[in-house]
Amino acid sequence: MIVKQLIWQAADEAATVRLAARLASWAEPETVLALDGELGAGKTRFSQAYAAALGVQGVVNSPTFTIIKEYEGERLPFYHMDVYRLSLAEADELGLDDYFYGAGVTIVEWASLIEPLLPPERLEMKILHAPGGGRRFELIGRGERYAAWCRQLEEMGAEEA
Repeated sequence: MIVKQLIWQAADEAATVRLAARLASWAEPETVLALDGELGAGKTRFSQAYAAALGVQGVVNSPTFTIIKEYEGERLPFYHMDVYRLSLAEADELGLDDYFYGAGVTIVEWASLIEPLLPPERLEMKILHAPGGGRRFELIGRGERYAAWCRQLEEMGAEEA
């Protein structure tokens, strides 16, 4: 399988929103983004910006206690998951493949906790605090589609995302 890694620096929240919008512009059915990062790193904020770029109306908030929230976007359905409170066995019983291989886009927060259940092809994003209040995104594109996204971001440079 093709794998491409990329480090992306977002100096501020606006840069994070631009990155989310760029990635959302490439979304198609069965898109899966696997987010990780410590508490407060910006997983939910990234998810909100991504949803807005898909044309999701209304409030998108963390699905910590509901686990999965479904939204209708203008282009694609948006499935937002937070698996922080689930065991691997509990997550396996939820039928996540229906989302991963469905008609929409799935973002999974705390994705590494259910790594064996994730599709082999996905965009992994670890979000870290950076000096000065920005964020550092460590992206791993697994599979040709997501590796191509990482190459495109790399070619564009941080200023254009």
